[in-house]
Amino acid sequence: MTGVSIQCLGRADYAETFAAMRAYNDARGRQGDDQIWIVEHPPVYTQGLAGKPEHLLNPGDIPVVQTDRGGQVTYHGPGQIVVYPLLDLKRLKIGPKALVNGLEQVLIDELAALGIVAERRQGAPGVYVGADKIASLGLRIRHGCCYHGLSLNVDMDLEPFARINPCGYAGLNMSQLADFNAQDDVFVIGQRLAARIVEQFDLSLSNPRTARIEGTLTSTAGP
Repeated sequence: MTGVSIQCLGRADYAETFAAMRAYNDARGRQGDDQIWIVEHPPVYTQGLAGKPEHLLNPGDIPVVQTDRGGQVTYHGPGQIVVYPLLDLKRLKIGPKALVNGLEQVLIDELAALGIVAERRQGAPGVYVGADKIASLGLRIRHGCCYHGLSLNVDMDLEPFARINPCGYAGLNMSQLADFNAQDDVFVIGQRLAARIVEQFDLSLSNPRTARIEGTLTSTAGP
């Protein structure tokens, strides 16, 4: 088994988090530890490498950050949990397809435990409940390791999604756990998702931490 630690960052600025996980990925080397970061972001739109400006309809005063993940534009904000698995895929002996399928399965299993039937869609990464998208996925593989990750809408203001074409799909409706009376603290759900990632990829949990990563991020609020 590969050892992994879980880091809970609280609420942290997206751009700082992005810079920190990219820097960690570039510096970790072949012997670097796998980590799973759990975080909530202040309001922000993030644009993927293939992002087209026409999918940003009316961002208003919400900042737009260009990233190096795949996909188009999405929204992060309070009430949404984001989980970043920083995993060495070569060490795990898995490829991009297995990574995506595994993370989608983690979300599907968590939603099933909450009594919500969800499914994946071919060619459209993420997890859906009926016609509505409840969780998104965006990843980057660099030097054989992955970063970025998944987001699950828990209990948030969904209005900012109406100002974009979420993930590049015009008219895509977004849903959240609160719509199904399945409310819980976002960081509790994040811990459960992290535990499911550990199990899904046959990792060995070591040194779980509940504080932000010292020296890398400026947390704006605690969990």
